[in-house]
Amino acid sequence: MAFLDKLFGDPSVKVVNKIQPLVASINALEPKFQVLSDDELKQQTQIFRDRLTKGETVDQLLPEAFATVREASKRVLGQRHYDVQLVGGIILHRGMIAEMRTGEGKTLTATLSVYLNALSGKGVHVVTVNDYLARRDADWMGRLYHWLGLSVGCIQNQLVSYVFDPGYQARQQEAAQAEQSKSGEKTAGTENTELSFKVDLDNLRPVKRREAYEVDIVYGTNNEFGFDYLRDNMVQNQAHKSQKGLHYAIIDEVDSILIDEARTPLIISGEAEAATDQYYRFAQLVERLTENEDYNVDEKMKVATLTEAGIAKMEDWLGLANIYEAGGVLTVHHIEQALKAFTLFKLDRDYVVKNGEVLIVDEFTGRLMPGRRYSEGLHQAIEAKERLDIKRESRTLATVTFQNLFRLYEKLSGMTGTAETEKEEFFKIYGIDVVVIPTHRPMVRKDLPDAVYKNEQGKLTAVIEKIKEYHTAGNPVLVGTISIEKNEYMAKLLERAGIPFQMLNAKQHEREAEIIAQAG
Repeated sequence: MAFLDKLFGDPSVKVVNKIQPLVASINALEPKFQVLSDDELKQQTQIFRDRLTKGETVDQLLPEAFATVREASKRVLGQRHYDVQLVGGIILHRGMIAEMRTGEGKTLTATLSVYLNALSGKGVHVVTVNDYLARRDADWMGRLYHWLGLSVGCIQNQLVSYVFDPGYQARQQEAAQAEQSKSGEKTAGTENTELSFKVDLDNLRPVKRREAYEVDIVYGTNNEFGFDYLRDNMVQNQAHKSQKGLHYAIIDEVDSILIDEARTPLIISGEAEAATDQYYRFAQLVERLTENEDYNVDEKMKVATLTEAGIAKMEDWLGLANIYEAGGVLTVHHIEQALKAFTLFKLDRDYVVKNGEVLIVDEFTGRLMPGRRYSEGLHQAIEAKERLDIKRESRTLATVTFQNLFRLYEKLSGMTGTAETEKEEFFKIYGIDVVVIPTHRPMVRKDLPDAVYKNEQGKLTAVIEKIKEYHTAGNPVLVGTISIEKNEYMAKLLERAGIPFQMLNAKQHEREAEIIAQAG
């Protein structure tokens, strides 16, 4: 592909160049929309919808719709779309992936295509990688869409749902102040900083799931859109469905969701017929085994297998001549899952224990996934390993992969800072092209080569020294780790070095929004 690019020219440059006349036409409309009053600008949404009803296409509306969003954004958010963001919006509208560098304004870019495609009333799904971003963007961009006459919803984990309602914030504040005045708990002049931060995101009014989907634009994570799709396919009465269809989706961090997590299955489970206490027994037995003697572990393939010596020990402890015959399939199943839980699934890396419950840590985002459980008895094996109460084993009721889910949408597009390297996979699997969007200003960031050290300790020592160097210079530093365990170890090293820090991992997920806000 690189050879063809050199021979025929960069395809992204060609696409961007072809779009320039359309960008010019949007820019030419700017003076016209600048002189409109707020009411006149707001009326454009209904005008566009009427024109669609009369037979015009969204492509025909694009220049005026984009000009409308740009002017509204200036008035509501104080942000004007740059020309490169107009290019990105056109790319998204055409069902392609826009690769945009960090800091180029993907969130604002998406508003152009979201608005245009929401005019039909069929619904637009904006897919984010976590609940916090879905809630933040629904509140932040909801102000713009609401001003233009479009409705906005937000779906969250555990069926929590919202719609954007700017009046809700004021009502909540008034009610809280009235309650405080009655109780006298809060003295004048003091401020509950945690409450005041949460209120910033509280233009969102709690509603039922179906109501959150009845809006023009819905924000949520890939997991939530997927599980709602599965639940809708299980209902016996069509009136009980939540989603009104899979019309158009814009996926943020699209490479993570459509490539890295493509084959990840979403599973809705039901309880099996009976629970078993055998998990405790097998958890205790596998702990007596010795690695490389009784079993072998392949971390990469996520496989743990008993050796001949290990099989012999298990047969001896269980009083069975042959576990594969006398014990039956169920015994082998218990042993395999207990061994897998003991050797491959680590506390504070793959899961955490909270309030007597095993909570899975998402391997891609590092966030907790309450309500999700490993299948085929693995979750029960981990509960036994941690000496927790064991819940019933589950059976699969419905399942879908992200790859199959997002191919169901009539139109699909996405944004990321890194898609060019996977452009062949995107086209082969989803039929989507990747276009690299030029930066608004020349790139000044320096991408340095990887630094490789002889051992882990040498690497961490160098990292601490580099952090100290930047911190002394007054520069902010973001340190990424691959697990909670390494996150906490890095925190100890920083503490020893006398460097102040704020730790964020799955254990602090309730305070994530607050921590990020403090970081700016």
